[in-house]
Amino acid sequence: MIINKHFILIIISFFFLGRCNNPKNDNKMENTKVSITKSLYGITKDNRKVDLYSFKTENGMEVDIINYGGIITSLKVPDKTGEIKDIVLGYNKLEDYVNENPYFGSIVGRYGNRIAKGKFNLNGNEYTLVTNNDENHLHGGNIGFDKAIWEAETKIDSNSSSLILKYLSKDMEEGYPGNLNTTVTYEIKNDNSIEITYEAQTDKTTIVNLTQHSYFNLSGDFNQSILNHKIKINADLFLPVNKSLIPTGEKSDVSMTPFDFRNFKNIEKDINADDLQLNYGNGYDHCWVLNDSEKGYRLIASAFDEVSGRLMEVYSDQPGLQFYTGNFLDGSLPQKKEGFYKFRSGFCMETQHFPNSPNQPDFPSVTLNPNEKYYSKTSYKFRIKE
Repeated sequence: MIINKHFILIIISFFFLGRCNNPKNDNKMENTKVSITKSLYGITKDNRKVDLYSFKTENGMEVDIINYGGIITSLKVPDKTGEIKDIVLGYNKLEDYVNENPYFGSIVGRYGNRIAKGKFNLNGNEYTLVTNNDENHLHGGNIGFDKAIWEAETKIDSNSSSLILKYLSKDMEEGYPGNLNTTVTYEIKNDNSIEITYEAQTDKTTIVNLTQHSYFNLSGDFNQSILNHKIKINADLFLPVNKSLIPTGEKSDVSMTPFDFRNFKNIEKDINADDLQLNYGNGYDHCWVLNDSEKGYRLIASAFDEVSGRLMEVYSDQPGLQFYTGNFLDGSLPQKKEGFYKFRSGFCMETQHFPNSPNQPDFPSVTLNPNEKYYSKTSYKFRIKE
């Protein structure tokens, strides 16, 4: 009996030692199909820590997000042969994002896109915003949401894992009225999709238009242009712009124009057409008026790279989609490995309300009042096209 007791004590001791030597990782859960790991990404000049959150699905998608600007720094998905490659433009160092970033992978706010001359009226008050795009205001100003360090927490479920980012944009930040409490949630799902939800509340009437600004190149080769990608946009209308890329207020039919993407079409087919609108944007940099906006969340656009077989489907509840073909990339910004990002080496599909909406009463409203809640949802889903 004494030997048996000792034997039992030894077994119990090994059990507890095993638990002590293998502590539970707070960033993972054994039963999830999407793992998360957290690591230090860098330190800002004012000595603030920036963390990297790395997600991996059982179906081969890997996503890296930092809490500086909520930036997606890497997004790897398999091609038709199973080879996994990164398909978003970006950098591999924090200082590059801080010093010169054309919104690679960023959360954009308070207002995605342009506001004419940085001015708008709200409840009889005129507000003047920072102008950072010639005479206009673009993507929230000089210090927009893309440059904020967001508070971060994670959530793990059986088929997905989430990064929940929170930021308080203070009253009159970049000229915007009201203290705006903002939450952006990236949910990485095992079906190889990224669902992004945007929520905000204010204590003073303000304007809000949030989006995500990843540059995609589905080939996985950033030395290639995106001109051979096939694009489909579910929209019968688009918004013509002036020389400053501010919408004129008209909504034009895409029929018989270079802006007709209602069926899959190579970007290169019409991008160099002799068209005034394309001349203004040096390519596509326009907002499409999406069909079926009254239905809310629905499939709005797709992109396909025939060589790799990668298909990206975009779902959203928003009324507009800004399709941008990397027309301002000029070969001066470094790639993650070797080389530089050349002209039209990435494209953006930014779901949003329309540019300059505060100054266009016929556009859907972007006004948010106290006791109201701003909410929008967008998903990017990746698969191989049959």
